[in-house]
Amino acid sequence: MRRPALCNLILASGLLALARLMTPTQAAAETRLALVIGQSAYRTVPELPNAANDAKGMAELLGNAGFTVTAAPNLAQNEMRQAISDFAGKVSASGADTVALVFYAGHGLQIDGENYLVPVDLDPKREADIPLQGVRLNDLLNTLGALPTRARIFMLDACRNNPFSALSGAGHGLAIVDTKAGAPGSFISYSTSPGAEAEDGSGADSPYTTAALTVAKQPNIPIEEVFKRIRIAVAQSTDGRQIPWESSSLTTDFKFFGDSSGQPPAPGANAMALASPPRSVADWRKDLQGKDAKLAYDLVISDDTVEAYQAYIELYAQASYAPRLRTVLERRRQMLAWDRAVAINTRASFEAYLANWDNSDLAATARRLLLRVQNRNYALPVAAAAVPVAVAMAPTCPCSTPTPPATPINPTVAPVIKKRVDDTPPKRKVVDTPPKPRRPPPDDVVVERAPPPGPPPEAIGVGIGIGLGMGMGMGGRGGGSMGHGDYGNRGRY
Repeated sequence: MRRPALCNLILASGLLALARLMTPTQAAAETRLALVIGQSAYRTVPELPNAANDAKGMAELLGNAGFTVTAAPNLAQNEMRQAISDFAGKVSASGADTVALVFYAGHGLQIDGENYLVPVDLDPKREADIPLQGVRLNDLLNTLGALPTRARIFMLDACRNNPFSALSGAGHGLAIVDTKAGAPGSFISYSTSPGAEAEDGSGADSPYTTAALTVAKQPNIPIEEVFKRIRIAVAQSTDGRQIPWESSSLTTDFKFFGDSSGQPPAPGANAMALASPPRSVADWRKDLQGKDAKLAYDLVISDDTVEAYQAYIELYAQASYAPRLRTVLERRRQMLAWDRAVAINTRASFEAYLANWDNSDLAATARRLLLRVQNRNYALPVAAAAVPVAVAMAPTCPCSTPTPPATPINPTVAPVIKKRVDDTPPKRKVVDTPPKPRRPPPDDVVVERAPPPGPPPEAIGVGIGIGLGMGMGMGGRGGGSMGHGDYGNRGRY
């Protein structure tokens, strides 16, 4: 009697185990790939021992979190570019359900508002050498951002001090990177605030990586909450000198380690949280009112926004944490203004920045970029200017391309567009009105006068002719008779 019951129990257990195997968890449904770069053995500046340790610790953590890790230590420029290209190829081949993570430990630089990762062979003599010898952070972001993936995560422990003496005019720290301006599905974290410098730490790892190795191990914590806790831990360990920062455009939930139950997280939970509107200073004042200064400090550090810092300073002006947050708030406003100036990239934008931050470490760069945009020539060359042509006059084949005008075109004066297609002169309009009679011009002017009293002119003419003839026959002056005869003949016509 017990055998059927035992068989049923075994069958039920097998079906339950099979159902569990067929229920995918988030980690099983996605592919996780990681590229870990540790830049320690720099050739022209002192080494960074902690960068190598940070890379090793993160590679181990990510491997335990289900990532297939590619370790790439001490890369020269060409090697770094190749490593990024190879990693992008792996991400592309793994499909759209891939989470791609890049961890970078080493030096980072900001030149003319651009962030650069520093290869170990970089040897600049001037700031203009960095674009030629470094690797742009945007190149890394854009390369992975062009691939269909579930999420892209970038962790940069790269805000250490600038060790290159030839780059004394470069700004401190890294410039802001807004992931919302690029492809959605990205998350980027700096080891400290934009425009600030991170500490290398006194232990084996940097303060940022030390906190990440501890916090990220906690199960079932969304990535946004992980980095909020990392920020609080780093601020505490550095006495407020270093406050990590991040920007997120993630549209799906991600956790380094899922919970032990294996239940998948609610889809879209973080996406809904990210869509919530930002909180104002007034909102933060209401939330912080009446709280202990230390608890309020941890809350605003966790949020890391201008509004939260402003509300704390207004409510806790006498607290010991207020001076630190004033410095953080001032630098954050300055970096936001710098980010806008570089993004707009006009004379007005750089002049506005200099009007408020003329004594900042980025003022020299702002003046250089201002001079650059002032020297732009926005006027189009005459040869390159497009000649306005009516639609009917547009060429229909290469042989009928219109000849450009001989005189320059004034772009401010609207050209006159011809409406005729045929260039032959038009025929004159025929008018049916009868033409006026034309009179031939007279050869001589004839004046008619009334005849004088006495004998008719014919009798006088005969008398004169007789007298002249007698005179000529009698040896008179021939010249006079010829002249009068000629005049008389003309008078008859």
